[in-house]
Amino acid sequence: MALSPRLELRTSQSLVMTPQLMQAIKLLQLSTADLVAYVEAELERNPLLEKVETNDAPASQEAFEGEAERPSSGDDAEAGDWAEDRGAARAEGGEGEFEPAAPGEAEAGDWLDQKLEARTEIEGRLDTDLDNVFPDDRPAPATPEPRDTTDWSNVGSGGRDGEGGDVEDYVAARPTLADHLSEQLALAVHDPAARLIGAYLIDLVDESGYITGPLAEVAEKLGTTEEAVEAVLKVLQGFDPPGICARNLAECLAAQLVEQNRFDPAMRALIDNLDLLARRDIAALRRLCGVDEEDLADMIAEIRRLNPRPGRAFDSATIQTVAPDVIVRAGPDGNWIVELNSDTLPNVLVNQTYYAEVSRVVRDEKEKSFLSECLQTATWLTRSLDQRARTILKVATEIVRQQDAFLVGGINYLRPLNLKTVADAIGMHESTVSRVTSNKYIATPRGLFELKYFFTSAIASAAGGEAHSAEAVRHRIKTLIDAETASGVLSDDTIVAMLRAAGVDIARRTVAKYRESMRIPSSVQRRRELLSHVREA
Repeated sequence: MALSPRLELRTSQSLVMTPQLMQAIKLLQLSTADLVAYVEAELERNPLLEKVETNDAPASQEAFEGEAERPSSGDDAEAGDWAEDRGAARAEGGEGEFEPAAPGEAEAGDWLDQKLEARTEIEGRLDTDLDNVFPDDRPAPATPEPRDTTDWSNVGSGGRDGEGGDVEDYVAARPTLADHLSEQLALAVHDPAARLIGAYLIDLVDESGYITGPLAEVAEKLGTTEEAVEAVLKVLQGFDPPGICARNLAECLAAQLVEQNRFDPAMRALIDNLDLLARRDIAALRRLCGVDEEDLADMIAEIRRLNPRPGRAFDSATIQTVAPDVIVRAGPDGNWIVELNSDTLPNVLVNQTYYAEVSRVVRDEKEKSFLSECLQTATWLTRSLDQRARTILKVATEIVRQQDAFLVGGINYLRPLNLKTVADAIGMHESTVSRVTSNKYIATPRGLFELKYFFTSAIASAAGGEAHSAEAVRHRIKTLIDAETASGVLSDDTIVAMLRAAGVDIARRTVAKYRESMRIPSSVQRRRELLSHVREA
């Protein structure tokens, strides 16, 4: 068969990952904090983007630069129909899930004309006296008026700028663990070489207050002997709080007991055998410590009152409160109302007026290209934010519909759910639902949950009925164990029998896996702990 060149025409479909589509996908999977940081960076980079303050922002999603004018009616049902009709129109136009259509030139021109006319009308009403508009630009008087230094009315009011003061500016900085130890080191150690070793060891202290890393490596890096490092470490272990700079748990507890003058030979033997204490081997501990059962119980209670992580008291990391992305509340008609948390959504729009003003004075081709690129980027960002909000609301609404029984009855009624079920119900791909549910939280009457919490595997029913959610079964296991008594500790086999009697077909290894995932010890360890509590009581 001879080889010869020829021309063929073929038709095929493929998904092209445009930069705009990649940006929309990236925004969809970002958490609220990451999204705010991303938008702030874009605001600094793009001069055509403008941030809408919360007080000035509209109550609806119009701040996201919608293509059409939303109806002014306050009826929620009509607003929802408008959003659905708008989404259906996009779908009929052949758009992808994350790729909104670019604005047409005619549409953008009409919108720009309206903005220019509105601004001209507003400017005509303004006072043209610049001294009244910008009072700070006026020259200062020759003789300034005396100011009452005891007047605190301007504190927090922003002064002449009109910008509100931040209360956090007046809060004293919380000292860190390293600062606390360094201050004590400067008072306790005067030798420069020893102080250098101490500063290096303080840098090795983790957030729990323990020294990480072998001392031999420290001596090698600092060019000194291990004995010198050990001597400085002994000094650091005498600092406040007690137990700081320990190399292990036993050393930490021993230092605290020495501080309390309770480190006698019996307590030393108990500290040296913490593994037996973890296994609740009371008989072996009594033999090693040489005490009776009552004294041993007192010693164990004393150890429990110690602090195994003394460095946590100086943890200065700021705790970030989780803000829900979606809020669910009960409606007056008995249905659930699902709405976005507008306080967490960044409100930005494209400043078309500024674009028109700059376009009239730009003559260089490079500047025109930069301006056009900024306009396109800003337009895509606002529309991507709009579509992100709509997609999150759509997925959250379907999850609420699927888990209605959980919202009404609690965790025992949590249904097994997977991504494909939600994706098929709303007409999206599973990867889209996966991105939406990542790092997103929903506030419900049952509490604050991550959206992924509602996606659990299914466990078959023993009677052949509806499957049970793995999270609900895990909650049942915990409830059964919490209700145990010292004379009625449940083994894994007993729990399996009780769950099967309740209609849950589950294996013993699955019960053991769920129990271990909740950090619940075995039945033998639980029985020892319950008996110990009974004796202490």
